[in-house]
Amino acid sequence: MTVTTCIFDAYGTLFDVSAAARQAAAEPEFERIAGCWQAIAEHWRLKQLQYTWLRAVAHAHTDFWTVTGDGLEWALERNGFAGDTVLYDRLMALYRELQAYPEVPEMLAALKAGGMNTAILSNGAPDMLAAAVASAGIGDVLDDTLSVESVGVFKPDARVYDLVCQRFGCEKSQVLFVSSNGWDAGCATGYGFTTAWVNRAKEPVDRLPWRPAHIIPDLTGIPALAGA
Repeated sequence: MTVTTCIFDAYGTLFDVSAAARQAAAEPEFERIAGCWQAIAEHWRLKQLQYTWLRAVAHAHTDFWTVTGDGLEWALERNGFAGDTVLYDRLMALYRELQAYPEVPEMLAALKAGGMNTAILSNGAPDMLAAAVASAGIGDVLDDTLSVESVGVFKPDARVYDLVCQRFGCEKSQVLFVSSNGWDAGCATGYGFTTAWVNRAKEPVDRLPWRPAHIIPDLTGIPALAGA
């Protein structure tokens, strides 16, 4: 069936999750992390994701902003900055205005020009997503921003993926779902979406019952993949 709707994960897919630590490290006030910002960013992202999965299986949901803060606290302690509240506050502030990857605005504009529905489907809380979209200047090429907060559980619970067809009145087979998380793309394949995994880091495919339909290095090829 023809793709009518292109759905994007937000963090790591449209928005560069390493940008907050990278930007802070370039600021004179935080030169103390210049040699380890990559490790902070990696540990932060890892714990952020792990905490969403653990909360989902433990039925202990909270909003993604809280999870993001918890992950950062762990990452800072892991890298020798426990209790550094000034650094913590700066990194959290930067996370609200993450940089989009360079190809994102043009890619989304091409989808809209091709008549596609476009939206974000994210673990992010609505206010976090609104801030990131506004900072990136991509609100005019997105039809909606869908948050897990409307169902109270994190991905990859099927209730999250259900939000797409409920919002756009489409069939699963009409959706191209794009994520930088291999597990997200794989689970969305199992759900019934056509999927594209943005594998910027050239990582191995996750060992799950399902594989992404497409594996791509960045987002530039999405309009062609969607038939836009």
